[in-house]
Amino acid sequence: MNAVARLIFSSSRFQHIAPLLYQLHWLKAPERIAFKQSVLVYKCLHGSEPAYLTDELCQVADVEARQRLRSSSSSLIVSHTRLLTVGDRAFPVAAARVWNSLPDLVTSAPSVAVFRSRLKTHLFNLSYPCDCTVTLVALDTIIILTYLLTYLHPTDT
Repeated sequence: MNAVARLIFSSSRFQHIAPLLYQLHWLKAPERIAFKQSVLVYKCLHGSEPAYLTDELCQVADVEARQRLRSSSSSLIVSHTRLLTVGDRAFPVAAARVWNSLPDLVTSAPSVAVFRSRLKTHLFNLSYPCDCTVTLVALDTIIILTYLLTYLHPTDT
């Protein structure tokens, strides 16, 4: 993904990749993984994925002892694992953690298209805090000022 961004902008491999990904409106790798997992969980919870995936996810509201909790509306149960390296990467565990970290505005979307849009906006804001836009604006300003000073400044001849 980073190589493609560098190819699109014809940049060197030593140039920082974050501003390029920001201009393309692409997510960084960890956020892209969270995006894929979240979309899969949304589809599982709304019945458009196979049963072998849907059966792996358990909502808090499905457990009788936890039905009265505030988190019971949309949270998933994160099962305990013995091995941190392997168990935490399993779909039910990783997907439940990602899903539970999302705000209600995202998880309560009425359709897959709306969910994907809200999710990408949320993850994009997490991935690129306001610093990146300031950097891009500063770079654009420097380029414009350089152009103005170079080409439009009257020369003393």
